[in-house]
Amino acid sequence: MARDWDGRTYDRISGPMQDMAGPVLARLPLNGDETVVDAGCGSGRVTEQLRDRLPRGRVIAVDASAAMLEAARERCGDDRVEYVQADLTELALDAPADAVLSTATFHWIRDQAALYRSLHGALRPAGRLVAQCGGEGNIADVREAVGATIAAGEDIAAALAGYDPWRFPAPEETLGHLAAAGFRDAEAWLQDWDVEAPDGRTWLRTINLGGHVERLGEAALADRFIDEVHRRMGGDPLAIAYVRLNITAVA
Repeated sequence: MARDWDGRTYDRISGPMQDMAGPVLARLPLNGDETVVDAGCGSGRVTEQLRDRLPRGRVIAVDASAAMLEAARERCGDDRVEYVQADLTELALDAPADAVLSTATFHWIRDQAALYRSLHGALRPAGRLVAQCGGEGNIADVREAVGATIAAGEDIAAALAGYDPWRFPAPEETLGHLAAAGFRDAEAWLQDWDVEAPDGRTWLRTINLGGHVERLGEAALADRFIDEVHRRMGGDPLAIAYVRLNITAVA
């Protein structure tokens, strides 16, 4: 089951994610009249910047979460933005796009091979893919604290048994998927990016561990889980070691 995101809270606290997205957007060459897919648009912060770079073009904002799309619509309106609720592994557009941009999304998708096949199918020949997501080693500190918290509590361990929502691939794995999907001129590389969250509990609950909270169900149990992960990571301001996987390729 797909995670049910809190779009408005994500929009309020996701400034660091927007900062990570800036260099990614800058790597996408645009004339201003293209059709570009924002793959995993979230609450629309990057969608808005992308739209502003396309005065004669349009954005197709895609997300699996209805709450995220609602937040994106509230931020961006309907001017040159089309909103599509879809799984990125099964993306079907009326016509191929000129480019796909994505930030902070691909690591949530289990079937990486299907993801890149779908994106290749959404692009015109010579269309560009420019993306960034969590890569090998991402949020190792969060994952360590989660593991220790699960090990320390039988009730939490029982509720979260076998649950691992993340896919943080190495560049070599991603290059293999890109080639198999038909992409060429592909590049993939890792980049360290530390984040400091002043409200660490809200950050963990919304950005990193919302799926864990949903799976735990009972509010008191979920609160105890977040509080313990937060404590194990040193409290506020919460320092989180992100590792970003940067991707560029041509269809």
